Amino acid sequence: MTSSGPDYSIIIPTYRRRDALARCLKAIEALDFPRDRFELVVVDDGSPVPAADVVASLDRSLDARLVCAPHGGPAAARNTGADMARGRYLVFTDDDCEPRPDWLQSIHRATATSGQPLAFGGRVVNLLTENIYAAASQGIVDYLYEYFGENSAPRRFFTTNNLVVPRAEFLELGGFDETFALAAAEDRDLCERWVGAGRDLEYAPDVVVDHAHALSFVRFNRQHFHYGRGAFDLHRSRAGRGHSSLRLEPVRFYFGLITYPLRRIGGWRGVMLATLHFWSQVAYAAGYFYERIQRGWNVSAGDRPQRPRVRSREVREYDLGSRREGSSMSGIA
Repeated sequence: MTSSGPDYSIIIPTYRRRDALARCLKAIEALDFPRDRFELVVVDDGSPVPAADVVASLDRSLDARLVCAPHGGPAAARNTGADMARGRYLVFTDDDCEPRPDWLQSIHRATATSGQPLAFGGRVVNLLTENIYAAASQGIVDYLYEYFGENSAPRRFFTTNNLVVPRAEFLELGGFDETFALAAAEDRDLCERWVGAGRDLEYAPDVVVDHAHALSFVRFNRQHFHYGRGAFDLHRSRAGRGHSSLRLEPVRFYFGLITYPLRRIGGWRGVMLATLHFWSQVAYAAGYFYERIQRGWNVSAGDRPQRPRVRSREVREYDLGSRREGSSMSGIA
């Protein structure tokens, strides 16, 4: 820890997933990294019953805080955590993820060898290998990382369940855009704005978290439908930055996406996964055009709410040491 605070602030937004959060925090407890060099900030995004007891059960040697805020979605929760953080780097993950024991060690190797502030994404591994829908959803992300890593310089985006950014530069950029209507595409928007500001965005495959997000066909379909809806806000954000709003990839991108499981796995399971990869694009397109019709068809930034430069949210920080709720704070900027 430096005189100004820890090196890393782990930020975990959570909403009504106590059991998943408990598993995530157990993994945080098991991190093989000096306790005085990182802090943990859990942001409860308006759960009916805050997870104070779950966070309070952590080993007292951990510098852990629980912040409760009105429900505003994961982008707002992550911004609140970033506002409260004291670390040089913000380390984002989700409450349904379990970082590997060497997670922070690997992050520190990446930041220590960089001569300038560096943002990077790590590798996400699906824990629910028997869940075909969870496997398909993670396979799509794996393909996107592979495709854009080979065909886009610099890399285009990383998901927020394993993302590291320097705090000062994150706040200077404005954080996550809270005006997105859904919890979808705000991670892509942040990464695009980061790269657009001339900053580096790298991939660190040895920075690994395990992901346990159970899906059924209905939830898989809803997930990718919502991703399509979120793409509408992403396109309006691009228009507001003076870029082409609609960016279509070449045919080989979609061919590669659909055939990716056949190349990686093969057999009947590969066929099933390929079918789900295809269906994800149908759901995505349906969500995009649904949102576009609902909101006036025209992709324009003219009627889009401006990203707030200063957020003012009523938040409560719990005093976990004495198991008492701390004083109320407002106007966290």
